[in-house]
Amino acid sequence: MPKYFPICLEIGNLPCLVVGGGAVGLRKARTLLDHQGKVTVVDPEPSASLERLGRQGRIILRRRSYRTSDLRGMRLVFVATNDEKLNRRVAREACRHGLLVNVADAPALCNFIVPAMIRRGRLLLAISTSGACPAYSKHLRRELERRFDRAHGGYIEMLAGLRRRIFSLVRDPRRAVRLLERLLDEDLLTVLRRKGRRAAETRARSLVTRWLERRRRQSETLPNPR
Repeated sequence: MPKYFPICLEIGNLPCLVVGGGAVGLRKARTLLDHQGKVTVVDPEPSASLERLGRQGRIILRRRSYRTSDLRGMRLVFVATNDEKLNRRVAREACRHGLLVNVADAPALCNFIVPAMIRRGRLLLAISTSGACPAYSKHLRRELERRFDRAHGGYIEMLAGLRRRIFSLVRDPRRAVRLLERLLDEDLLTVLRRKGRRAAETRARSLVTRWLERRRRQSETLPNPR
């Protein structure tokens, strides 16, 4: 059993090949588009939805059977056909070309797998059973979707702004991190849910100002070393 190394990969404008134009291939293509991938789909009889994406210019659609030359210039390869022999061929050739390849429902043919994902703005949660039981990954995703609601997206953006503010005010990086960690203990997410982001930001800024002022007063009362 392989030990997968988790990684968040930025695929903006990265050439991605999807072999297979059915429901699974469509889902792969849409996910790649959602992440700004540059998508090419190969299938002799693509679905109507893929045809529409091709007409819109959102994907490159090759209405024919797969050829080895389709791998040229690609970085990621997703295989999603009902032909097991073809799936094995594409996986073998992609690996030979040093490409990252994922074959739907066939982890033994993959050199990477895609986790179940939850996205709340810039918060990304990924769940994987290393290919042992994808259904359980989906089950966990449903549970976590209820726990991590959409408010977390605004919360992350607020924390990003507070982080920049704290690091601009506090010169010592370790002190800045400790101050940010104290904010995480204040349950500002609950304030954001109940009263909105502006109220949560006002509360956070007030806490930061109070803590910094307290720290300043403490430093002023310390005896000067002789």
